[in-house]
Amino acid sequence: MSGAEVAAGYGNPPAATRFRKGQSGNPRGRPANRRREIPYDAVLGQMVVIREEGRERRVTAAEAFLLQLTQKGLAGDSAAARASLEAIEAARSQRGEDRVGITKIIWSSTSSGADAILSRLNLARRRHATDEKRMRWELSPWIVEAALARLGDRRLTKEEQREVYRCTSTPAKVSWPEWWSERG
Repeated sequence: MSGAEVAAGYGNPPAATRFRKGQSGNPRGRPANRRREIPYDAVLGQMVVIREEGRERRVTAAEAFLLQLTQKGLAGDSAAARASLEAIEAARSQRGEDRVGITKIIWSSTSSGADAILSRLNLARRRHATDEKRMRWELSPWIVEAALARLGDRRLTKEEQREVYRCTSTPAKVSWPEWWSERG
């Protein structure tokens, strides 16, 4: 063997198959447009089942996402409201809608936020929910009893007692402590 010919072996490929200087090891390169974009259409186009007021219906994942975002926005989440409005505006601009043809807006309460927690856990219930001037929360008797038990030796003033009594949904069902003096 001459000095130019070196035995092929581990870490020393044959001279005929070695990469030439300036030649790529991957001459065809990476395939163009291969999984560059996230498959939004495939994911957001899937049909999902949502439940609204006890009824189930099928919508696309994109619609379900927008409904959830809008519901959070209506419940007071300002970031969700902003994102929801931006998504609606983007959809309108894609379709070329310049003006909205809404003539009537129907407002309904959402089942998220503090309202849902209070009623679902039976901590309180809403009275006169449809009348904005008269609407108020009334505490469940069991939560009033639990709160009074946590007071320990502390006693409420007569004014505080009247307020608690007035805000209890069925005060007759509450086992009031013996020091309690106000009824209504």
